[in-house]
Amino acid sequence: MAKKPASNSKKAPVAGKPSSLVDTRVIYCGDNLEQLKKLPAECVDLIYIDPPFNSNRNYEVFWGETKEKRAFDDRHASTQAYIDFMRPRCVELHRVLKKTGSFYYHCDWHASHYVKIMLDQIFGENQFVNEIVWKRSSNRSSMSKIFRRAHDSIFFYTKNSDYLFNMQYKELSEGSLELYKHKDDKGTYQLVPLLVSGKRNGETGKEWHGIDPNKCGKAGMHWVTLPENLNKYEEEGLVFWPEKEGGTPRLKYYLEDNKGVPLSDVWDDIDLISSSSRESLGYPTQKPLALLDRIIETSSNPNDIILDAFCGCGTALVAAENLGRQWIGIDVSPTACRVMAKRLRDVCHLREDEKLWQAGRGFVVRDLPWSEKQLREIPHFEFENWAVIALGGIPNKAQVGDMGIDGRIYPISAMPKKDKGELGFMDVWYPIQVKQKDKVGRPDIDNFEAAMMREDRTKGFFVAFDYSSDAMSEIQAFFKKSGKSIIALTVKDILDEQIAYKLA
Repeated sequence: MAKKPASNSKKAPVAGKPSSLVDTRVIYCGDNLEQLKKLPAECVDLIYIDPPFNSNRNYEVFWGETKEKRAFDDRHASTQAYIDFMRPRCVELHRVLKKTGSFYYHCDWHASHYVKIMLDQIFGENQFVNEIVWKRSSNRSSMSKIFRRAHDSIFFYTKNSDYLFNMQYKELSEGSLELYKHKDDKGTYQLVPLLVSGKRNGETGKEWHGIDPNKCGKAGMHWVTLPENLNKYEEEGLVFWPEKEGGTPRLKYYLEDNKGVPLSDVWDDIDLISSSSRESLGYPTQKPLALLDRIIETSSNPNDIILDAFCGCGTALVAAENLGRQWIGIDVSPTACRVMAKRLRDVCHLREDEKLWQAGRGFVVRDLPWSEKQLREIPHFEFENWAVIALGGIPNKAQVGDMGIDGRIYPISAMPKKDKGELGFMDVWYPIQVKQKDKVGRPDIDNFEAAMMREDRTKGFFVAFDYSSDAMSEIQAFFKKSGKSIIALTVKDILDEQIAYKLA
């Protein structure tokens, strides 16, 4: 049986000279909101993000480390908290996207409808191009009272109508290949009609080579194209004339000229990564490389700049590197940053080297966790944000008037308040207090206890470099008196990956 040549048989392009506007082939470790603010406007050609879903799933994946258990949790306690977290980030992503660029947001059913509304507000309703349905081909829920959930949504937006789009094609089906049953010295072909039903008074209804289309068929026919095109087909030897007298000519359509079936917005030909796959890294939400290949090939050209601001294990970065694109990755998890760096070295054979990177080759990782000495020297509010994010919490929007609370953690087990509806904030959250002090004393603990009592919180987290004995005694007395617990964490606990033991 004839087979269509593989569409991906061409050699992968090699990325050219890096951009003079923005550093590429860089992985940034930290809060993507802060890093995005540092990027110039309209500097990126394609953005793909796959942020943690608002699904209350706890991924028990430690990758040999303990401090980041919460970093792999879908820890947004309500839809509103999730959207509030994503909105400023999507605003910044819109800002850094070029006018001809494309934006892809990967999500699932938990919050997709709210995400769509948010993106319509940021990009504009008219800039929505597609909702791509990715059928993951996986046996999901076995619950008896729902239809099996088997797809994710990928929202595709652009800045204006002048965006880059390279049509992608699926391989022909076995049934389509069977139609190519003729062969000559030019290759394998099928015969397609040059005449179709319906009379026409224009050029396509005129006689050609003695054949009057109006007299063909029961109700008349017409040519599929203009006479000058028919003449061109004949000159190129593409017209098949039947030996039987009175037969109608047909067009030779060669297999090598058929690119395949143009993609629709339902992608059902890319499966999830199985645990036994060579591609699998054990990352909880790892996406197939083929999925990112398709998005990158559709919406970018070689040496364009690709940005993934929630890059996890780095699938988008690997795909971009393999396809000869420039790339930027951001992730809050130090473990994820180290894993994707290893993946780039092992899979792409790209060296992590400052001097090579400066010469336009290699890559670098920036802003991995600091030392205690560095953390003592940074500005107070920056230290607060670092500590809150390290715990898996959300820093306060305001940096003054925080009433003794610098951030909040929304636990996985939290449920929406019944009287607030689906969009209501969760009532279950834990306060975080951060002090850039060598030794926190009892007065600091007293103030935090007052904040916990005021907010009626059952648990709170305190971060500092160390604690006095009076402070630790007061924490114990507070628990005995009120039943409310304060978990005292040191910067060393965070840097030495001891958080999980104290959060347990």
